[in-house]
Amino acid sequence: MMRDERRGAETPRDYESSDPLLAFRDRFPILEQTNYLISNSLGAVPASVAASLQSYYETWATRGVRAWEEGWWTLVADLGDLLAPLIGAGPGEVVFQPNVTISHAVVLGALDFPPGRNRIVTDAMHFPSILYLLQEKSRDGAEVVIVPSRDGITVDTGRVIEAIDERTAVVCLSHVLFRSAYIHEIAPIAARAREFGAITIIDGYQAVGTIPVDVRALGVDIYIGGCLKWLCGGPGAAFLWADPEIRGRLNPRLTGWMAHQEPFAFQPRLERRDDAWRLLHGTPSIPALYAARPGLEIIREAGVDAIRAKSLHQTDRLLQRADELGHRCTTPRDPDRRGGTVAIDVPNGYEVARSLKAREILCDYRPRSGIRLSPHFYNRDDELDQAVEAIGEILASGCWREHAATRTTVT
Repeated sequence: MMRDERRGAETPRDYESSDPLLAFRDRFPILEQTNYLISNSLGAVPASVAASLQSYYETWATRGVRAWEEGWWTLVADLGDLLAPLIGAGPGEVVFQPNVTISHAVVLGALDFPPGRNRIVTDAMHFPSILYLLQEKSRDGAEVVIVPSRDGITVDTGRVIEAIDERTAVVCLSHVLFRSAYIHEIAPIAARAREFGAITIIDGYQAVGTIPVDVRALGVDIYIGGCLKWLCGGPGAAFLWADPEIRGRLNPRLTGWMAHQEPFAFQPRLERRDDAWRLLHGTPSIPALYAARPGLEIIREAGVDAIRAKSLHQTDRLLQRADELGHRCTTPRDPDRRGGTVAIDVPNGYEVARSLKAREILCDYRPRSGIRLSPHFYNRDDELDQAVEAIGEILASGCWREHAATRTTVT
């Protein structure tokens, strides 16, 4: 058996025989030439997406407008049924949306914020796009209560629970924080919200596909996520689950003809459907849904429990390698509270991340967090070692300076 004598590490050939999840590796073309450690931002595209999008074109080219009645119209729900087992939801309970921000807007637009019960509880580590949306709800009378983070890594569960009282209408949190990969203790927070009749809206974008999720075990009311990241489905395909027990009480202001009981009757007044379709609005992005299907199928085939076990192993390895080289990590050490990303905070982190990309080591950088490395089930352990060692080499050589004048707004 061939080994790297520096650390006794296994070679790529050894990994393929010892890690059954690497059997999926050849389904992702970019892995042939790139060390892809950025699945928290954009999952690698499955090769089968090419055939899926070709099918979209051929359907349009040969069936024309008939494509709507032959499958396109129900695709938002059909894909929802494919995703549902990944979050512990049932058939017919999940519908697809254009993105996570719009999904939140749909739900928030169904709620009122009267005096005395107008508070939205969130935390300072929530994804900014959602924080912006929550701040705008002040126009509707909402008061946003932001629970701070003491360390920039975690949010104290007790402080979130203490912020929830009879004045709370909504609790809106990320299941896994995008900066640090901290996993919120959602269940006790949701239980507290239920005591006071508040609705919980949970953003699972950084959770689904890398950690097991069961919306009913969590006790949440609304669960939202997307296929862009760990589900390897590309942009334009988000999903929305609402507990059927409260769904019928939701009458979104952001609505449209897909929510109508008889959309093709073209009636002037909305008669809402009673099922999950009542949360829909305008015409969906059909090509995005075609692109999302292969990734969902692969994740289900690989199994989230197996993916989670490997993720824990690989994030622990990244932490250990970073510790060996003296790098500061802004990621939880407790595996029960750690998602799929390890953030390494080094001087000139943005430029170092750009230098890594120039070496075909794909990662990203976030202020107050650092360089985010996000291995997925298709990554080998030696790729993690390569990335951490490259960070040390870039810092030691000073070659990060080559990227000091190329800062852009997209990383």
